[in-house]
Formats: sequence, C-alpha cells, structure tokens
Amino acid sequence: MDTRIDERKSATRAAWALGDYHRFAKATVWDLGPVLVEACGISAGQRVLDVAAGTGNTAIRAALAGAEVVAADLTPENFEAGRREAAAHGVHIEWVEADVEALPFGDGEFDVVTSSFGALFAPHHQTVADEMLRVCRPGGTVGMLNFTPEGLISDFFGALAPYMPSPPPDASPPPLWGSEEHVRTLFGDRAAVTFRRDTYDEVAADPRAYVDLFRDTFGPVVATYAALADDPQLAALDHDLLEFATRADQGEPHGPSRYTYEYLVVVARKLVGT
Repeated sequence: MDTRIDERKSATRAAWALGDYHRFAKATVWDLGPVLVEACGISAGQRVLDVAAGTGNTAIRAALAGAEVVAADLTPENFEAGRREAAAHGVHIEWVEADVEALPFGDGEFDVVTSSFGALFAPHHQTVADEMLRVCRPGGTVGMLNFTPEGLISDFFGALAPYMPSPPPDASPPPLWGSEEHVRTLFGDRAAVTFRRDTYDEVAADPRAYVDLFRDTFGPVVATYAALADDPQLAALDHDLLEFATRADQGEPHGPSRYTYEYLVVVARKLVGT
C-alpha cells in the first residue's frame, strides 16, 4: 500500500477515536438504527455485516431482530462502548476492526450489508460500493442511511471545512452518498436500487450546547479544535460553528434548539449472477 494512504488511514482512525463517539451517537443518530433494519428486512437467521458501525446503533438492532451480526469499524476504540450497549440489550455481536475500503471478508459472505451514516465518510465512494457489494451474497441486500447534499449536513461541513486538513485529491464529498444519481452510478447494473428520503431532528438546549456536543464528543471536530489549540483560527472556528448552530436552529425562540437533517434510505438488492 502507498505509505501516504496508510498514513491517511491512521490519521482518520486517530481522529475518530477522540472524544466520546457513543455519547455523540446517542444524542444524534442512535434512534435511526431500526429504520435501516426495517428497510432491509433484516430477520432471524440472516448473517449481517454493519460497516463503519461506530458503537452499534444499527448492529444492535439487527441482532435484536435475530440476525447473526458482525460490526466492523476502522476505529476499535469504539468497541468497548458498543459491547456494553449490546450487553445491555441482551445481544451478542462480533466486533472486527476493518476498513470499509478493504473489508477482510470473503465474497458473498453476508445476507445483508449495512451502513448508517458511516461508510459515507470513506474518501473513495466507488471502492466502498464495490466492497459492500462484494461481501454481500447474490440476491442479498446492501442498505445505507446517507445524509443528502441538499440537507443541513452541507451547511455544517461548510462551516467546519476551512479549518480541517484538506481531503485527498481523489476523495469524494460525503454528502454525495445522498444523491440518488450518484448512488445509481456507484452500484451500476449490479443491483436494483430503491430510495426514500426522510428527516430526523437533533436537539440541544441551545446553539452553544449544540456546538459543545460536537467539540467534546465528535472525533473529527475534537481533532480540529485540538490542532488549532495555539492558533488564532481557534476563535474563528468556534465563531463559525456557533453561527451555523444559531442560523440553522429551527426550535422555539426560548429553546430547545432543533436541527433537522435530511437523509436518504438506500436499499440495493444485489442481482444474481453479479
């Protein structure tokens, strides 16, 4: 492997290990795991792989549906919290350190492959789609929840991006995974793909509390604040994120603050013979 690629993966893993991802997930996307499980029709007896699994918001719900579940993530620092959460729900999950761009599993090994707001952060979208399809059996299902480019996530990334390291020159923006046309191109003629758009809300006491949630718990934002600790840009970063959180707040005037994110439900049925 190119050493520059290896270094980028290591840096990405280190960033996601910062903060407290489980606390962040419970405050934001945690309740959407059942949405993906239902969309994919996950049931007892199936073998399921959840990639970029975080602390298991989808993996745990798949196990509760009776599936045999493997949760894979580039950042194994998430696994302790995931194991505790799984135990609290009375389910067992196998946790595997894995890069979604190079999954350590055999061809056609899983009935269902899922990702809930995780795989979209990998830089090479075609590689991700190829890998998810590869490990899914013919006739099986690949399911994803992805932020849409038209939704609030683009505004959030717009506030944060000037202060983060530049992405690799061949990287694709994460919100592109929320474009139906882009996803159709990625899966091509290997799968029959259906889409549904929906929204969910993130809630905080006020805009300042919303920024603090990201600053304290969301690894890439924690890493960005840390990198600017002795830089005059730190105040500008905080100002811009607070300005975003204030502008995007759709809650009542006296709180709590409410942030509505649009996402795309992707269900791809892998065609037999591919």
